[in-house]
Amino acid sequence: MTQHSRDTPQFYLTAPSPCPYLPDRSERKVFTHLVGEKAGDLNDLLTHGGFRRSQSIAYRPACDQCRACVSVRVVAHEFRLSRKFRKVTARNADIAGTMRAAVPTSEQYSIFRAYLDQRHRHGGMADMTVLDYAMMVEDSHVETRIIEYRRRDLDSAINERGDLVAVALTDVLSDGLSMVYSFFEPSEQNRSLGTFMILDHISRARQLGLPYVYLGYWIEGSRKMDYKGRYLPQQRLAPTGWLRVDEDSRAPGNPAI
Repeated sequence: MTQHSRDTPQFYLTAPSPCPYLPDRSERKVFTHLVGEKAGDLNDLLTHGGFRRSQSIAYRPACDQCRACVSVRVVAHEFRLSRKFRKVTARNADIAGTMRAAVPTSEQYSIFRAYLDQRHRHGGMADMTVLDYAMMVEDSHVETRIIEYRRRDLDSAINERGDLVAVALTDVLSDGLSMVYSFFEPSEQNRSLGTFMILDHISRARQLGLPYVYLGYWIEGSRKMDYKGRYLPQQRLAPTGWLRVDEDSRAPGNPAI
């Protein structure tokens, strides 16, 4: 009998289930565990191949006869703010982000719970308890950080005591930042905080000398996921590798990946 090393990843395939993004379709995923001393290297390698991390699991779609989920990463050093993005940045000039160790807090969970109840009450995460949230943050064998976004204290340059309005759980890879999950105070929805957090990650990647920001899956035609195609230039993972997409290549008549 062949004995596998504990550091050799074993891959598994889920049973079909309803697709949460496109109607009348089913989804399957291939997944493996991210554990052990080489978890960080494996996460890097799998992310380059289109996988995403959820706690100690790396997964990617493996659907029959559907390739709608396309991994995207923003080319951080070439990204330029459009007029719309400049407006979002200006709207949130009173917000500052602080990157810290991935430690869950009751303050974070309060916003997380409100976010789910307001925007994803029928989703797969709707029943997550405070312990589930803690596991989401802490169950990581790779380099993971929490970025807390708070209102600036007008009486001080320090923003530690300002109201928390948004949170991003982010992996630090060898070539970029991977946004694992982000959420915000739903009463602040007019700020476009989801967009603001992506713009902040692009800025942070440049400051850290990292070329990419991984956004997960772009799904053309899905209201939940189509927005990721707006951050250009970006690269999208095709069967032949990562292909660049910019404004010109999105013009009518150019085929989708």
